[in-house]
Amino acid sequence: MTTVRDVMTTQVITFRPETPLHDVASQLIGARISGAPVVADDGTLLGVVSEADILIKEQGPEPRRKGLAGWLLTGDLPERGKLAARKSGEAEAGIARLMAAKDAPAVFAPLVAQVKALNASGGVRRYPGSPWLIAQALGPKDAYVACELRPEEHAALRELMKSKPNVTTLCADGYAAAGARTPAAGRALVLIDPPFERADDYRQVVETLIAVRRRNRHAQALVWLPLKDLETFDGFLRDLEDALQTPALVAETRMRPLTDPMKMNGCALVLLGAPEGMAKDLEAICGWTAKTLGEDGQARIYSV
Repeated sequence: MTTVRDVMTTQVITFRPETPLHDVASQLIGARISGAPVVADDGTLLGVVSEADILIKEQGPEPRRKGLAGWLLTGDLPERGKLAARKSGEAEAGIARLMAAKDAPAVFAPLVAQVKALNASGGVRRYPGSPWLIAQALGPKDAYVACELRPEEHAALRELMKSKPNVTTLCADGYAAAGARTPAAGRALVLIDPPFERADDYRQVVETLIAVRRRNRHAQALVWLPLKDLETFDGFLRDLEDALQTPALVAETRMRPLTDPMKMNGCALVLLGAPEGMAKDLEAICGWTAKTLGEDGQARIYSV
């Protein structure tokens, strides 16, 4: 029988009562969680703030947009592009600084071009999410299958992609879909970007990559993971290495030292079948991001 212990989060994000709601929403989305405790300065538990609390407060009991991400989205994009970008409140510390930078590596050029295309009047009011970037990069013979498990998030994704004839959206478990729908031959790239709300997400990623490689041994994979504490991440790498026994390229972007496992201290990409030259590009991207946007940040690129 599955218990609370099997699905609970042990690395808890907390908020103070005076934290602005927009900051709360941005952090909940960034951490892939739907709620968090509210505590006093001495750590006393005062209550809990949830996605539903924010939506009801800001939009009333029947919010027009679906989900917390929808509240953070701009409303004046064309219908097909509403889900392509978020308001720049959370972007001021990241994408806005990239767009203003004069020393950003040339490898950022495709992202910069996409952001400029969404902000034709100048400035940085919007920026594209990964589904939009992927769809924009597709060639005429490419196909993209995108999965969202929650019905409201899938509906938003489907709306975003409705003008893309070579994109299929599924309201389905992405782990299962990846193993079942990866082409058995030819080129294939599997992008895994889970919410990490469940205790078994790391295990599910490893099992999915086993299934993908069993179906197509030449399939490439790109996995996004949070960096909170080093032991959790190193444990995942050990499990991956034992299960697949195939080289993987790892890119860590540590925005701050990994001293507080309760914080989102950075993120990592793990690539199977990385193309030649990718390590050099990742060194430029991660190094600039950690140095310019981080707090005593550090980048590490290595193979396991």
